Amino acid sequence: MSELKRKDILGLEEMSADEMELILDTAQSMREIIDRPIKQVPTLRGKGILSLFYESSTRTKISFDLAARYLSAGSVGVAKAGSSLDKGESLRDTVRNVEVMGPELVVMRHPSGGAPHYLAKNVDSSVINAGDGYHEHPTQGLLDMLSVRQKTGTLEGLKVAIIGDIFHSRVARSDIWGFGRMGSEVVVSAPTTLLPPNIEETGCRVEPRVEDALKDADVVCVLRLQLERQKQSFFPSVREYHALYGIDARRLALAKPGAILMHPGPMNRGVEITSDIADGPQSIILEQVPNGVAVRMALLYLLLGGGE
Repeated sequence: MSELKRKDILGLEEMSADEMELILDTAQSMREIIDRPIKQVPTLRGKGILSLFYESSTRTKISFDLAARYLSAGSVGVAKAGSSLDKGESLRDTVRNVEVMGPELVVMRHPSGGAPHYLAKNVDSSVINAGDGYHEHPTQGLLDMLSVRQKTGTLEGLKVAIIGDIFHSRVARSDIWGFGRMGSEVVVSAPTTLLPPNIEETGCRVEPRVEDALKDADVVCVLRLQLERQKQSFFPSVREYHALYGIDARRLALAKPGAILMHPGPMNRGVEITSDIADGPQSIILEQVPNGVAVRMALLYLLLGGGE
């Protein structure tokens, strides 16, 4: 593909392998801009981008802001705290106000699954989903794939083990769809209470024992234990969770020699992952961060006509 023929980026479930390949190839070229001493290019000068973040975010928000700046687009952000949403404004009214402001693109993070889809149906602007509820986080999935592809040269035929709080993780869902569609075998492991119902229907394989999931894995993606989203107890204690599912050097050694270790951040060190491997030679956790900027630059470029 030479051009992205869609208005919005709402999830990887609906995206083809060719589309993902185009985005990853474009993102790789954007890394060259990020690595320059002077990073700004005039590609999207005059374009307007609005960020609506109704959930807390550090990496995603900053990387979208930097992506817009590096491509010379104008960007303004709205957070939930102090916004009209805190004053009782409905999502429908927010959408109507966004529409008349006329931005070319809107980035939305929202606690309700499907909110960016509702926005996309009701505005002419392009919409990028920056994470919606427990549904998807497509840009994180893309940057994870880019980070692995840079190390391996391909995603075809890899075994990707995703370990941790699958139930509450929109990253897990995007990674399952993305890696699976690009030809990887995806295996997930978590306590039964932290697995979504019918997760196998996404095409992944479930291994109840974390050791079985890790065996001969090319990539190990560790997920944060999202205690802030858990309204009830899903396991006896954090200590027991770590004992059964925490990834340390002993468990990482079950994967292939030199297996890639990832984490979307922020990390709970000593809970889902130990510091020695998080900071160790197999970890690409810090490398994922600039790749996040590159992926978001690629999406802004492809959606806002940079390809023309």
